Formats: sequence, C-alpha cells, structure tokens
Amino acid sequence: MKSFLFRILILLGLSGTFPNTGIALAEGEEIQKIDRIVAVVDQVVITENELIDRIQTVRSQLEKQGGNVPPMDVLQKQLLERLINDRLLLQYAAQTGIRVDDTQLDKTVERIAEQNKLSVPEFRTALEQEGISYRKFREDIRNEIVIARLREREVENRVYVSEAEIDNFLTTQSARGDVQDDFEIGHILIRTPEDGSPEELQKLKQKAEQALQALQGGTNFAEVSARYSDAPNALEGGSLGWKTSSQIPDLFNEALKGMQPGEVSPILRSPNGFHILKLNDRRGSTSPLVVEQTKLRHILIKLSEIVSESDAQQKMTMIKERLDHGGDFAELARQYSEDASANSGGDLGWVNPGDTVPQFEKAMNLLAPGEISEPVRTPFGYHIIQVQERRKQDMTQEAARFKARQEIRTRKAEEAYDDWVRELRDRAYVELHLEDKY
Repeated sequence: MKSFLFRILILLGLSGTFPNTGIALAEGEEIQKIDRIVAVVDQVVITENELIDRIQTVRSQLEKQGGNVPPMDVLQKQLLERLINDRLLLQYAAQTGIRVDDTQLDKTVERIAEQNKLSVPEFRTALEQEGISYRKFREDIRNEIVIARLREREVENRVYVSEAEIDNFLTTQSARGDVQDDFEIGHILIRTPEDGSPEELQKLKQKAEQALQALQGGTNFAEVSARYSDAPNALEGGSLGWKTSSQIPDLFNEALKGMQPGEVSPILRSPNGFHILKLNDRRGSTSPLVVEQTKLRHILIKLSEIVSESDAQQKMTMIKERLDHGGDFAELARQYSEDASANSGGDLGWVNPGDTVPQFEKAMNLLAPGEISEPVRTPFGYHIIQVQERRKQDMTQEAARFKARQEIRTRKAEEAYDDWVRELRDRAYVELHLEDKY
C-alpha cells in the first residue's frame, strides 16, 4: 500500500514530506517527477505528457502546411480544451454504445496505408521512423472513428436543408457577386529547417531559383518536381489536383488570383520553405459543368451467410448464359435481382460519374451502348450490367444547387455540433491544473 501511494504521489509530481501518509523522504533523497495531471474530466485525467505529445503533433502539421504556429501559451490552452472535449465525447460514446472493433480498425488502417501507397508493414515502419508509436496511431484512429460516428448520430443526421434555404443562398451569393474559383495546381516545395542558418537558407533559395529557371525554360513540371521538390507527392508530378480557394493557404490564393492557366508563380516563402505553383486550370462557379451520363440497368446477387461466393458466381453464370442466348434482361432482373430496382427490370436510370462504386463504374465505362457485362464483383455482391444509352448533360444549375446544399449543411452542422459539445461540457465535471506549480 505504501509503495502504491508513493507512486501516485510521484505521478502527481509532489515532493517533500507527505502529511498523514507516514511517508517521508530520507535526507538527500529526491523524487523524480515523471508526469503531472493538467486536467480532470469526470472520472479520467489528462496528463502533461499527453498535452506535450498533442502540441508536438500539431506544431509538425502546421509547419508542414506552411501555417503560422501560435505562441506556446495559446497553443497549450487551445489543445488542452480540445483534449478535454475529446475525453468528454469518448466517454459519452462509450456510455451510449458506440464501439469500433479491431476488424473495422484494421480496414481503416489498411485504407490509410493504401492512400500512402504502402503496405501495412511498410506504413508501420514509416510511422516508427518518424517517432510515432504504431499502437498509439491505431488508438488515435479508433478514437477519431468513434467521435465521427457520435457526431453523425447526434448532430449530422438531424440537420435539414430546405429548398427555400438553397434559393436564398444562391440569390444572396449572386447579389454579392461571390465567385469562389477552383484551381488545379502543381506544387513544388523546397523545405527549410526550422532553425536553419542564413547560409543554409540561401543555399535552399538558390535550389528553388534553379527549379524556377528550369520551368521557365520549358522543362516539364513533373520532371522538375521529381528532381527538386521535397513535397510528399514530388515523384507523382507534384499535382495537388483541384482545390477550392478555401482549401489552400492565403499565400497560394494571392499568387493564383492573378495567374492564367499554364503560368508558373514566382518563388513564394512560407515558414515551411520555398514554394513554386503552376496553375494548370481554373474554374469559377459560373463555369459550365457538362458531364457524360449513362443510362443503364443491372442484376444484383448479394452475398450473405446463406449465399456463398461460389453460389453467387454460379447463379450469375447461369443468368449470363440465358442473356447470351436471347433472354430478356428486364424479365431476368425481376426474377433474380436482389436490388430495389428489380421491380422496374433493373433500371437505374441516368447515372452521373461518381454515383456508383469504383468497381461498378469502371465496368460500366468499358461497355458500349447495348452491351452486357460479365459478372462484376463489388462490395454489394455480383452484378451484370447493361448500358442502354449515353448522353452529354449540362449539370451547371444542379451542381450549383448541390454545392449550395453542401455548404449550408456543413455550416448548420458545425453550429449544431459546437452547441451540442458546449452543452456536454457544461454538464461535465472539469478541473484545470495547467497553471498549477508543483
């Protein structure tokens, strides 16, 4: 009991003689402070080491993004508040039955590794080389999924956007002349060290000037990116894809506003390093949006505990043989398809790019009008697809309304979520010890 209490007192960072405990330090003996508590949230604590870890992570992210890092006292308070809110949310999620099992977590980690073009073992090694514990990374991802599900359940599923709100948004936007451009950007980064000497910085600036001269001399952007850039996507040509004005730093926005497609920016300086941008294309909210739509129908056989993979394949092979021998697609869809479209002969109507899962869309795009696919495997099961017709469709007005709906929904969800978290915080027991001196 004495040794247990002694360890608790060390954890709290206390030293000296401890009244009413029967514990006293021998002369010359010192207690080494291991950690201290900076906040108590209901029945859990937040330690100083947790706060330090979060600060280091956020500072690293801000520096990589070229953003300004706030003063340490401001950053401490902001991130402690965020940690407190996270603890409250995770406790509430646990109390109300939200769980993320290891299987779900494994799939998410696999997807993150794939996005970084790495296998899971390679991804784990890369994390450890950056000083990030793989176990802690997994738990952080688990917590992010839990909070996202909690937010969706408690707030986002209850947000409603009316057609009148969309009409009012578009009218107001038009009256103000608001046009938010989208930019397709190429990016080269010459990274600079945080504490680089003037000589080092000058040498890196010269490297950026060499890259700019190569671009101005007509060298392909992807080639210059691969040779000079320190950005993660340097070997993939440096493309950032399409970004809205709100998704890029103000430094980039200011440079891109006066540029025409095909032009290269001068060297831009941020705390993160030297940047060179190429504007590949731009589009505003008034730009026409023409897409190729596909009219199609399908037959779906789902997999289940009763229907195995081989059973579904055999069934689909039989249906495909009947279609190949003149069987009526609509009739076979009504007879066999396990999709809601079965009653209408498998008709899915006109489909836009991105409306279906990638495996389905890839197979659909390979078909000529009238052609029927081989069985196609997707997360939903096995499909047989028939493309009936294709057309070009101007979706400008629909796209504007969709974008308006998303912006209104995002704003309302943010406001509702902030209010809900504030209420949760008001009901909780929170003690702050950041300013305590031990």
